[in-house]
Amino acid sequence: MFTGIVEELGTVESIEHGQDSAVLTVRGPLVVADAQHGTSIAVNGVCLTVVEHDQERFRVDVMAETLRRSSLGALGPGSRVNLERAMAAGGRFGGHVVQGHVDGTAQILAREPGDRWEVVTFTLPAALARYVVDKGSITVDGVSLTVSAVGEDTFSVSLIPTTLGLTTLGHKGIGDPVNLEVDVLAKYVERLLAHPGSATD
Repeated sequence: MFTGIVEELGTVESIEHGQDSAVLTVRGPLVVADAQHGTSIAVNGVCLTVVEHDQERFRVDVMAETLRRSSLGALGPGSRVNLERAMAAGGRFGGHVVQGHVDGTAQILAREPGDRWEVVTFTLPAALARYVVDKGSITVDGVSLTVSAVGEDTFSVSLIPTTLGLTTLGHKGIGDPVNLEVDVLAKYVERLLAHPGSATD
């Protein structure tokens, strides 16, 4: 489990594409400081498993389903990525419950600079719209954010200087893709309402 608080802005060193998979090598000295084989690291919000690492970088396998559902396939050498290690038991919970299971992708539609913040508007896939609410939580490229506005097929977030400076969201342009993970609690509530009975009824 993750919290959507990005620990490090890493850099893709290489991506090797296979027929239905890819191998990604990412430089991230902070997140590999205590890594082991099998460690989970979120890369732009996608939970991936470390298969090799040294003191500076790590390698992960990316399967076809992940490439299809996320924007990782569009990365190349030099791409910046948001990195977060899995939350340690007893750790401080800074964002919201993030699984690292991407629900879909969106594109940046607009950026409106403010005095010390920026409002960024994204497309909202129809299949995810019912889970996105004003003042609710959403994960964009692995960053835990609060929704500031929702339209029929768009949503907006307000980014503070720290988020703009320390994550990929401060550097992306109009049309760039991002990974979305909606609040898992909303999906559980939907499931419970659809199936209200229990084994003890």
